Amino acid sequence: MKIHEQISVLTTGGTFDKIYFDAKSKFEIGDSIVGALLTQGVVKHPYEIVEVMRKDSLEIRDEDREQIRLAVAACKSDLVVITHGTDTMTQTAQVLVDFPAKVIVLTGALSPARFSDTDALFNLGMAFGAVQTLTPGVYIAMNGTVFDALHVVKDREQNAFIEN
Repeated sequence: MKIHEQISVLTTGGTFDKIYFDAKSKFEIGDSIVGALLTQGVVKHPYEIVEVMRKDSLEIRDEDREQIRLAVAACKSDLVVITHGTDTMTQTAQVLVDFPAKVIVLTGALSPARFSDTDALFNLGMAFGAVQTLTPGVYIAMNGTVFDALHVVKDREQNAFIEN
């Protein structure tokens, strides 16, 4: 266990960082709010934040996933948290399985972190705790559960992640 090692937090955009300009239709991916959330959560564990991209996950393509994979490879730390849009999070997780020494936890939000009623802070906290205690592998922390990233799907009807 590497619980005192710095955590690399990679941001990719997604609902976590969305800024809406009207009633949930026009939006852009803004500056990452992850640093502010970690400050709000009074996180004292060492971390670094690396912005990889600012994209809605429905716009993430294979070349973007390769960019995320390369960013993970470039991390000095073996503890990696990735904020990612929930719609294609599981596809990105699948390209990250070739890091046998790293603990990689993807997380996201079902409502933007800038909304007062959001799951972003809780999910980020879950990911932050999970990455420090799990064995190497790829995981998704959502809805109060840590999933094996290769055995989970987003159920759009329930607006939740479930094991498959």
